[in-house]
Amino acid sequence: MLLQMNPKNDEKPTMTENTAPNDTIQATPRMVPLTVHAQYIKDLSFENPNAPQSLLPGQAIPATTVNVTLDAKKIEDGKEKGTTFEVMLHIEASAIRDKQVVFIVELDYAVVCSVAGDVPDQHHHPLLMIEVPKLAFPFARQILSEVTSQAGYPPLLLNPVDFEGMYREQYLAQAKAANNQAA
Repeated sequence: MLLQMNPKNDEKPTMTENTAPNDTIQATPRMVPLTVHAQYIKDLSFENPNAPQSLLPGQAIPATTVNVTLDAKKIEDGKEKGTTFEVMLHIEASAIRDKQVVFIVELDYAVVCSVAGDVPDQHHHPLLMIEVPKLAFPFARQILSEVTSQAGYPPLLLNPVDFEGMYREQYLAQAKAANNQAA
């Protein structure tokens, strides 16, 4: 079974199935109930403590470690109380060669967004901690790539991050801790 999208300028996209030429399935795009107002570098730090020696040719490739953390907080904007948030990706990366720091880079990349008013409060947290980081990560990744490249190193190309898996792990750990305290 092969599905094809057949969008035309004045029509909604439809999916047609090749096995039944007259059957069409209306595809309604699923919209995330979120509005992104701004995204920006809140803080950026790059340390190159052993340059120029760390940049000399013929050296071993350094071991790189990356740590990604997330934070979200409400922004009281005076209009719609409690629906505007700042979500922050904090990414730290360091490269070490022969027990010597090659570079350290830290980036706080933030997104200001609003959650639609019809989204129940209990769904705000997963939306903010999964969907917003998914949207922002490619931009943060590009910034880190450019910064390391401009510092004289090969671009730091971060692997994709499973924000849903991170959220699930944190949620399960918190639930387990709560169960241990209750017992």
